[in-house]
Amino acid sequence: MTTELLVGGVVYAPGAPDATAMAVSDGLVVWVGSDDVGRTLHPDATVTDLDGRFVAPGFVDSHVHLTSTGLAIDGLTLNEAVDRRDCLASLAAAAAALPDGELLWGLGWDDSSWTGTEPDDRRHPTTAEVDEVVGNRPVYLARVDEHSAIASSALRRLVPGLSAEPGHHPDDPLVAEAHHRVRGAARQLLTAAQRERAQRRSLDHAAANGVVAVHENGGPDISGIDDFLALADLDHPVEVRRYWGQTVESADHAHELMAITHAHALGGDLFVDGAIGSHTAWLSAPYTDDPTRTGISYLGYEQILTQLRACSEAGVQTGFHVIGDGATESVVAAFAELADSIGTPALARHAHRLEHAEMVTSEHAEVLARCGAVASMQPLFDAAWGGPGDLYEQRLGTDRAATLNDFAMLARAGVGLAFSSDSPVTAVEPWATVRAAVHHHQPRNAISARGAFAAATRGGWRAGGVNDGLTGTLAPGAPASYAIWEVDDLVVGGSHESVQRWSTDPRSRVPALPDLTPGAKLPRCVRTVHRGRDLYDAGQGVGERS
Repeated sequence: MTTELLVGGVVYAPGAPDATAMAVSDGLVVWVGSDDVGRTLHPDATVTDLDGRFVAPGFVDSHVHLTSTGLAIDGLTLNEAVDRRDCLASLAAAAAALPDGELLWGLGWDDSSWTGTEPDDRRHPTTAEVDEVVGNRPVYLARVDEHSAIASSALRRLVPGLSAEPGHHPDDPLVAEAHHRVRGAARQLLTAAQRERAQRRSLDHAAANGVVAVHENGGPDISGIDDFLALADLDHPVEVRRYWGQTVESADHAHELMAITHAHALGGDLFVDGAIGSHTAWLSAPYTDDPTRTGISYLGYEQILTQLRACSEAGVQTGFHVIGDGATESVVAAFAELADSIGTPALARHAHRLEHAEMVTSEHAEVLARCGAVASMQPLFDAAWGGPGDLYEQRLGTDRAATLNDFAMLARAGVGLAFSSDSPVTAVEPWATVRAAVHHHQPRNAISARGAFAAATRGGWRAGGVNDGLTGTLAPGAPASYAIWEVDDLVVGGSHESVQRWSTDPRSRVPALPDLTPGAKLPRCVRTVHRGRDLYDAGQGVGERS
């Protein structure tokens, strides 16, 4: 049995808030405490000098799309485009670098943030404008939320009957079923080698950012079965929990679909609605910037209820993609009806999930809490779109926008929180995610740094059905899943004054976390370990071992 003793740092262990050392043996944390005691207790251990670095539980990203993340890392991203012309210029440069006829897969354009003196500068490119740039090349350009896309004519022609599908427009971005079919056609143009390279690239990137596990959200309209099955066979040390977003009709059907897809659970991005940016989130009242729209409802109430009932009877975790308040109301009503018929324990034991859960009322939260539901949320959505004049205000108006992503209310109600990136929609940057939850644009919606960090670590394990009280912590007996960080400052602080007063009192014994003040330098990962196995090592400066 080999033991590694890490000394000379700061170990984030709530049970030992002054810890500077940690011992790991056979993939488990076996001891946490001070340097001198550690050296005495483990005289034969391999010693790693942390040189003042910060050790914390590894992050869990509870909602990712691995193939499209990898394609974004190495391909065309349009997040930095400032207007339509800039977007088309980036497209032209990317197309010129590819062989003729090869698919160009891009994503990230966000016309809600575009500037310019002319209205044309702030609108999305049309199909005709894309064709003028790329000719006969198949091109798929997903909006930043991935719920609509611009597609070239060459790609559109690969989809028979596209013009008859809901959500089709000859020149504007495609939504709904038209978008799903075009995305599927684009996926078919990716080779198995391209897909595997993208998946590995995204998992390597996650490990380099202190992430030890991710939850893949796949489904027929997102990644396709070939992609999902390939991921099940991928050998990579970052742990992947796989969610397949397809409806079932009975418990037997749930078991059958689990066997066919090799999924860990059925749900995740099982679409009840779409996204606010694409005007497809299902709202109870019209969009402020387009009063003719209330979004799209992909699943009816009876389908939602059947899914919940069938998966609960099968002992299978499920969940739903819900963003708009109309979608949330339908899912919460199904939880309430099923709780009355089968009881809340039968629901709570499976930790059924709501992905995104952006528009949840306190009444909704009360139902979700007693049913043991988990909200898998993305704080970086607020960071990107929650500011004055940003996307949420554009689409929903000031009053409705102020209610989005209310982490504090959900936490007070007792709803389990798990934080994620929804990568590639936002980046796999866990500390930025924690900072966004602490410094919400609406201060009353923010939570403490300690609560946000828990949602990004232990909360992710709980959202995946692991709730043993140890996993996601650095306590004796816990899996040795951690990351080592270079940090400038460690502080104890809260998200608002009432939290600040107690958290910063030395009597509270709250362990310090990196300074997440806006503008402060975020920690840099130098090593990531999962169950005792190195996932990432930056090399220089990680600490000498003897």
